[in-house]
Amino acid sequence: MNTQKPRNAFLPTTQNDLKNRAWDQIDIAFISADAYVDHPSFGTALLARLLESKGYRVGIIAQPSWDSTKDFLKMGKPRLACMISGGNIDSMVSHYTANAKPRSEDEYSPGGKAGFRPDRATLSYVSRARQAYGKEIPIIIGGLESSLRRMSHYDYWTDRVRKPIILDAKADLLVYGMGELQTLEIVERLAQGESIKAMTDIRGTVFATSSKGLSALDPTYKTITLPSFEEVSDRNPQSNTPTEAGKMAYAKAFQLQLTHENPILGERIIQQCMDRFVVQNPPARPLSSQEFNELYTFPYTYDAHPDYNDLGGIPALEEVQFSITSNRGCYGSCSFCAITSHQGRMIQTRDQDSLVSEAKKMTAHPAFKGYIHDLGGPTANFQGRACDKQETFGPCPTKECLWPQVCSNLKDSHDPYLDKLEAIEALPAVKKVFIRSGIRYDYLLKVASEKTRRRFMNHLVLHNISGQLKVAPEHVDPQVLDAMGKPSAELYDEFTLLYKETNEELGKKQYLIPYFIAAHPGSTLESAIELALYMHKTAFVPDQVQEFYPTPGTVSTCMYYTGLDPRPNKNFTPIYIPKGRERHLQRALLQYNKPENRVMVLEALEKANRKDLSRILLARR
Repeated sequence: MNTQKPRNAFLPTTQNDLKNRAWDQIDIAFISADAYVDHPSFGTALLARLLESKGYRVGIIAQPSWDSTKDFLKMGKPRLACMISGGNIDSMVSHYTANAKPRSEDEYSPGGKAGFRPDRATLSYVSRARQAYGKEIPIIIGGLESSLRRMSHYDYWTDRVRKPIILDAKADLLVYGMGELQTLEIVERLAQGESIKAMTDIRGTVFATSSKGLSALDPTYKTITLPSFEEVSDRNPQSNTPTEAGKMAYAKAFQLQLTHENPILGERIIQQCMDRFVVQNPPARPLSSQEFNELYTFPYTYDAHPDYNDLGGIPALEEVQFSITSNRGCYGSCSFCAITSHQGRMIQTRDQDSLVSEAKKMTAHPAFKGYIHDLGGPTANFQGRACDKQETFGPCPTKECLWPQVCSNLKDSHDPYLDKLEAIEALPAVKKVFIRSGIRYDYLLKVASEKTRRRFMNHLVLHNISGQLKVAPEHVDPQVLDAMGKPSAELYDEFTLLYKETNEELGKKQYLIPYFIAAHPGSTLESAIELALYMHKTAFVPDQVQEFYPTPGTVSTCMYYTGLDPRPNKNFTPIYIPKGRERHLQRALLQYNKPENRVMVLEALEKANRKDLSRILLARR
C-alpha cells in the first residue's frame, strides 16, 4: 500500500509546483543540505511551515547540486530572502568519522547514500546562492552548522582555528539557536521593506560590521569582548603549530562565550577578525509553551518528499517518523555535547493536550502501526525549568545544575512527564510509547522522591522499553568523568541495581546497554584500562564504541585543542589529551575481546606497564 502523501501536500520544490498553486514567485527559498522531509524533527520543515502559517510563500531546495546555479534557480529568485542550513547534523560530521575517514552512508540523503551534499555545505551553498540571486537578495544562514561556528572555532578536519562562519560564508546574517523567533522577525521586517543591513538588533542573530558600525549599536546590552581571531589562532611561524599564548587566548574566548549565553539577562558578544567585527546579539528568549505548541499544529505530512520514493526513501525518517518532541534545551552539562550552546540550558516544554493532539495525528497516518518511537527531547526526563531562579535570572553563568554535584535548587519534573506518557498511552490506537531520547539517571536518583522514582521505574520497565534500555555512563574513571561533566560510576552502579531489581519485581527480563566514549580529554591509557577491567568485571563488552569526536562548540573540543579545561571552576587547568595512535589504542581496549584488536590491546598494556593484565583481558574464550 502506498502511504505517501501527494506532491501538493508538501511545500513546493519545482516550477510546476508553483504553477499548481498559482504562485508567480516564492518569498523565501529554503536551501538545506538534507533531503526534504516534511516532519517537525527536521529544522527546515519546521521553520518553513511556520513561515507558511504566517502567509509567506516558501519553496524548498533540498540538496542542490553545488557545481552550478541551476538547482538554485529552479523556482526563480525569491522575493524576500534565501535561507540556508547545513542540515540536521553538521555536514563535516555527516561526511567523516572521528578518525577523519569518509563515510559511505548518509542517513539524511536518498537511499542513505553519501555524496548528495558538499563538505562545509553552508559555505558552498552561500557561494552559489549569491551567484544565482545577486547581491540584492539577502542570504541568511542558520542551523546547527552555522550556530556552532558563530565565532572563531577549532576545526578538527584541518586542525586549525577558523574564522566565524559569517565571514567565511559572506552571508548577510546568521541565525543561531533554534531560530523560530528570529526567522519570523527577519522575514516580517524584510516584508515591510527594511534592509537586512539595518537588522543589527535581533536577538539570536550574528552579523559582521566595521569599527564604524560598532558605534551605532544599541547600548542597551552589556558588551563582552572576546580575544580576537588573530589572538586565538596564533601559530608559531617556524613550526606552524599553535602557540601557548594562542591556545590560552582560545580557551579564554571559549569561557567567555560559555558563561554569557543567558537569554534572560542578555549580553552582546563581539570578536574582531582583521578589520571586521563579528557581533553576536543575546540569545533569543525561550519559547512559551503556547508558542512551542503552535509549531506542531502545522500540516506536516510526516513523510519524505515523493521524489525520493524510487531512490530508497530517507533512512533518517524511520527513527523519528512517529516520535514526538516534548521538550527542548538541556542542563545536563556534558562537556562533549553542544546542545546547551544551540538549544540553551532553559528547558522548554509542550502542554499535554498538544502532545496528545500530535499523537492523534500520527495514529491517522497509514503507516502507523501502534508505536510512538519516542516522547522526549535532548534528555527525556528534563521536563521543566531547572529552578525558579531561571525565570528571573536565567541559567547560572558559572555553575552547572548536575555537575560536579546536583544543585540543591534543582526541581523534579518526572511526574509531569509520566502524566504526559500516560495520556498518550491511553489513546486507543497507541500500543506502546518508547523512550529512546535518553534519561539522566543521576537526575532521577538524586532529585526525584522515593515515591516518584518508584513510579517512574515501574512505568519505564513495564511500558517504555522493549528488551533493553540504553543509558550513557560514558566512562568509569573519576578524572575522565570529571572532564566529561558526568556523574560518578557509583551512581551508574546504583541505577544498574535499581533497574535490575525493578525488572525482577515486575517479572521482566530486560537488559541495560551502556554507551562509552574512548579517548576523551582527560583519559589516559590507564583510564582506558580501568574501563576495560570494569567491562570485564560486569561481563559487558560493547558492540560499538564511540571515539571522541572534536566537533565545533563543545567544551571537550576546546580541551582537545588547547589542553586546558575552560570551565569556570577549573580555570584553565591543564588536562591530558590523547592523540594520534593512542586514540586507537584506547578504543581497542574498550573492545578488548575482538580478535582484530588483540595486537593493539597488548601494545596498550605494554605501554602502560600493565602487561600482567593480558591474561585477564586477552584470555582465549
